[in-house]
Amino acid sequence: QVQLVESGGGLVQPGGSLRLSCAASGIAFSRWNMGWYRQAPGKQRELVAIIFSSGTTNYADFVEGRFTILRDNAKNTVYLQMNGLKPEDTAVYYCKASILTAYWGRGTQVTVSS
Repeated sequence: QVQLVESGGGLVQPGGSLRLSCAASGIAFSRWNMGWYRQAPGKQRELVAIIFSSGTTNYADFVEGRFTILRDNAKNTVYLQMNGLKPEDTAVYYCKASILTAYWGRGTQVTVSS
């Protein structure tokens, strides 16, 4: 049974930082491409960052160098370090594992507000 469990969300002030974690089980983690997506109220889910099994990373344009995606294959965990958070970053953040198929976590809420 595949499980992706996100954690690390919360309420943070503008300019603050959070580190999201996604712990995976039931997959050969190192072979999977791991991504972070987000969905704000009334908006479509969008890609934030992805790290391929090779270690190559891609980021959405809106990240603007503020976020870093990392993976620890020994811990079956992918991280999203978010710095310089803005109110528009408020959303539910989801973890996705993909190769030929995809699995999603249930998400973690990130709220950026003063």
